[in-house]
Amino acid sequence: MSPDVANPGVVEAFIDGIVIPQMKLQHSPSGVVTLVKDGQVIFSKGYGYQDIEKGIPVDPATTMFRVASISKLFTWIAVMQQVEQGNLDLDVDVNQYLKTFQIGDTWPGQPVTLRHILSHTAGFEDGELGYFIFHDADRIMPLAKSLATYIPERINPPGEHTGYSNWGAALAGLIVSNVSGIEFNKYIRKNIFDVLGMKYATFVDPLPSVLEPYRAKSYSWGAGKYIEKKSEILANFGPCGASAASAVEINKLARAILNDGELNGGRILKPETMQKMLTTLHSHDSRTRGMAYGFLTYPYTGIEVIGHDGGTSFFNSHLGISLENKLVLFASFSGPGAPNIRTALKDNFYDYFFPVNASSVARPTDFIRRADKYAGSYHPWRANFSTIEAIIYAFDGEKEVAPMADNTLLVGDTRFEEVDRNLFREVGGDRQIVFQENDKGEITDYISDGFAVIQMFRVPFYRTSTFATILIVTSLIVFLGVLLRRLYQGERYKLLPTRDKSAFRASLAVSVSNLMFFVLLMVLLLTATDLNHEVPSMLSVVLIFPIIALLATAYHLYQSTVVWRCRLGSSVWSRIRFSTVTLCGLMMVWLYGYWNFIGFNYYS
Repeated sequence: MSPDVANPGVVEAFIDGIVIPQMKLQHSPSGVVTLVKDGQVIFSKGYGYQDIEKGIPVDPATTMFRVASISKLFTWIAVMQQVEQGNLDLDVDVNQYLKTFQIGDTWPGQPVTLRHILSHTAGFEDGELGYFIFHDADRIMPLAKSLATYIPERINPPGEHTGYSNWGAALAGLIVSNVSGIEFNKYIRKNIFDVLGMKYATFVDPLPSVLEPYRAKSYSWGAGKYIEKKSEILANFGPCGASAASAVEINKLARAILNDGELNGGRILKPETMQKMLTTLHSHDSRTRGMAYGFLTYPYTGIEVIGHDGGTSFFNSHLGISLENKLVLFASFSGPGAPNIRTALKDNFYDYFFPVNASSVARPTDFIRRADKYAGSYHPWRANFSTIEAIIYAFDGEKEVAPMADNTLLVGDTRFEEVDRNLFREVGGDRQIVFQENDKGEITDYISDGFAVIQMFRVPFYRTSTFATILIVTSLIVFLGVLLRRLYQGERYKLLPTRDKSAFRASLAVSVSNLMFFVLLMVLLLTATDLNHEVPSMLSVVLIFPIIALLATAYHLYQSTVVWRCRLGSSVWSRIRFSTVTLCGLMMVWLYGYWNFIGFNYYS
């Protein structure tokens, strides 16, 4: 028999048992958890302090947490409000709603629509380095200007692949503002917050002075104590993540969603529109839970949960809504370990109160014969492809899929067994993944059930972290050897013939330029304290060296022809050694070019 989720004592004992030790372990200064069942508050509790210095404890009713991407739910509701009023059409080119800029016609005849944006299938690349979140209020600009300044590349035709897009959600907010004639923050206040009586909620960023006393402050942890940090600002892309709200206010939104768009006489959507928003809008495979109208679905088998998560550098939140069980779980935590606490709470909560016995499957004994078709490295489509961020997104999200001798697939660190064509279930669990294939039967992508916004695509060997690591390490060893050889030769270098000396200088130029790039890059990464929030000026210096390396390599390639034509050096081996430097230089130039390091490909 399942534990009683409507019993306050049982719920509190369970949540306290997870949250209290996890917050201590993860150095989280503040947190809040609320649970609503059948319209009744079962549990509502604050943990820690919203202001440590003043000793102000967290109050679920008034303490305002940064809920990040949960903000998108307000934006999606605003879009559907305008659809109800006939001001928006989900299936027309969004360019007709834009006044000051246009999205490029990358795929003629395939425009981006609001339906694509709601399902994160618009085909935009992602990006954030140095401009998405920041601390300095002087950098705030109007929403339209910010979106025009940072237009992402269109990397896929719309509707083909799923790639979570903050820019797309912010664009939807701008469109609402354009067609309604009301600035976005004011629109949300008038048409959602005020309608639902959400006093302690705002999209204004930084918080207005009247709400500032209720802000949960940002803290890091160091030297055995909490260190207050500047508040993060997301105002330039506000509709995708700038809201701050108390737990009680977020519950008002969730209760309205459960009640067909109405709460205490205030209505934000017609019943039929609210119900439509919670149905599947897009799925790559009918056997997996896809995207609703902006709402995420979650992979819990014992309970169907819809909602959204959100995270910044200092806050992580979860809003889960079960339509069938009339249940709302909201949790938000701050501090460096906030993501771990959020995950521990939500996963254990749903598994504990809504358990399911994983059904056993008859594992096919011949799977090993076809397992190789799935093997390889996979990267998320939520990635960057046009700037230096590309390598960060790719390597951070890389997953290896490998066949195992026991007729299973190892995906990352989890084993899966085949249950149907291209469909796999976690061994001993209930997580599912489904692979996708092209017209030739070749595996191209996979999707995890309940994580529809994270579609993974199969990458060629030269895009993998293993290949890049081997190339870099090998080349740096060769370049270091050139420098050591110069030191070893000492005075003998001065006695070399002019042509030999010129060739050696070419090797030194290639080696020094490449080594300096990596040395300075490591210094930058180790000393930059806020790289995501602001790009340091040193980066422009670092990026000079790939350009120098390109020029030096071109000269070295020329010198290589001279070395072989004129038989320079003491032996064939010395000429081979020289050409090895050329080869390493060319490989590094290719690497720099492929990952956008030649030039200044970032937003300063």
